[in-house]
Amino acid sequence: MNRFEGSGFREAKIRYLDGDYQILSAGSYVLCALTGAQIPIDELRYWSVARQEPYVDCAASLEAEKRAGALPNQDRG
Repeated sequence: MNRFEGSGFREAKIRYLDGDYQILSAGSYVLCALTGAQIPIDELRYWSVARQEPYVDCAASLEAEKRAGALPNQDRG
């Protein structure tokens, strides 16, 4: 199936789980919570279970963790 068949070229709705995800509404991509970039479903590798957010790459994921104050030994003051 190519990206224009089946689920169509639209945003998917996903529940992010530990090490996996569940597609709630079919689509071909999700939007990065930090950058707004489209992430094709088959390239989705980074997300936050706690915040239920996808990220385009590891740098965006790390920045989101920093902004959330979720890193160990991070000054939250």
